[in-house]
Amino acid sequence: MKLLLRTLVLATVLSTALTAADPRLSGITAALQPALDEKEIAGAVTLVISREKILHFETHGFADVATQRPMTPDTMFNIMSMTKLMTATAVLMLQDEGKLKLTDPVANYIPGFAALKTPSGQPANLTLLQILTHVSGLGEAPAASARDARTLADLVPHWLAAPMQNEPGARWRYCQSGINTAARIVEIVSGKTFDEFLRTRLFVPLGLKHTTHYPSAEQLPFLATAYTKNKTTGALDAISAPPPTRGARPPTGNAGLYSSAHDYARFCQMLLNGGTFDGQRYLSPAALKLLSTPQTPAALPTGFFQNNTYGQRGTNYGWGIGTCVLKTPHAGVAAMLAPGSYGHGGAWGTQAWVDPVRGVAYILMVQRTNFPNSDASDVRRAFQQAAADALAAK
Repeated sequence: MKLLLRTLVLATVLSTALTAADPRLSGITAALQPALDEKEIAGAVTLVISREKILHFETHGFADVATQRPMTPDTMFNIMSMTKLMTATAVLMLQDEGKLKLTDPVANYIPGFAALKTPSGQPANLTLLQILTHVSGLGEAPAASARDARTLADLVPHWLAAPMQNEPGARWRYCQSGINTAARIVEIVSGKTFDEFLRTRLFVPLGLKHTTHYPSAEQLPFLATAYTKNKTTGALDAISAPPPTRGARPPTGNAGLYSSAHDYARFCQMLLNGGTFDGQRYLSPAALKLLSTPQTPAALPTGFFQNNTYGQRGTNYGWGIGTCVLKTPHAGVAAMLAPGSYGHGGAWGTQAWVDPVRGVAYILMVQRTNFPNSDASDVRRAFQQAAADALAAK
């Protein structure tokens, strides 16, 4: 009874329930309706923000189909790899404070990396810059080993034991262990666990009430149910995906955060405003430039469009610190974005893209696991195009 009462109180205090007066861009509901009708998604929360204000905030469909629980502005989602952009921000905050440098060898902080050898037998000499731009070639911890880990420190021996995948800098290869290495370095440098660093240095100051590695008992009712598309029936099948509890799983930097559209939009608004929010600076202009401009070689293909299905668009993108950067727009999900737009998606369909040229950010929250490519999803394209069209018509 006490838990129920606390939950109801929390819902009342934190709710940002939409009203008729809340901003809505025309066309977005219609653009998402086919995905709802065809059971591509159960529901969504869409949000468009400028440097100064919310331009659009709308809920669509259900957070849980079985109970007919609707999406709300406070619905929380497992944002998976959208965590990476916050990890990059944490590292750059420490660089701004003079506590580390992106050019530093990883071995300065984790001595075991000094013995790491490349496939050709040479010393790897990995830097923070390489692990944060997915060009390190670092091997991945085996899934079974990762499941047994309780802390980021527990994962270090498994990263070092895994054979490197390629010579550093030779190719772009999405690397979860690299980003988690960066999160471990945040712990070592700051003296805080990674989740505590994010909470005290980023989430609390920004007012992110629904963003955490470990949802509390009071937050559990806000979680959206995850779904997978059944390839035989075409139905959306619910997935049992209870969130981890503190001490049972590491607070990883590659994925693991839960957040709401409203929370993530405030984070994006800080980025749009040059690293500041409500008068407080989080990133220096130099740090934001590193984050949001390509740090990978111009000729090196990067990202998730590097095959014939997606148009061989690898050179349309570069990689900033922990984030994808659009160099040359192309048809589909990037057609409405200006060059220099940057962002990240998550494996469960969530997306956030910042367009500094137009001064807007697009946030899409859904919870669907087996999109062929969530970055290239029709849901993302439909939302962003409808929003861009509505803004252009104003």
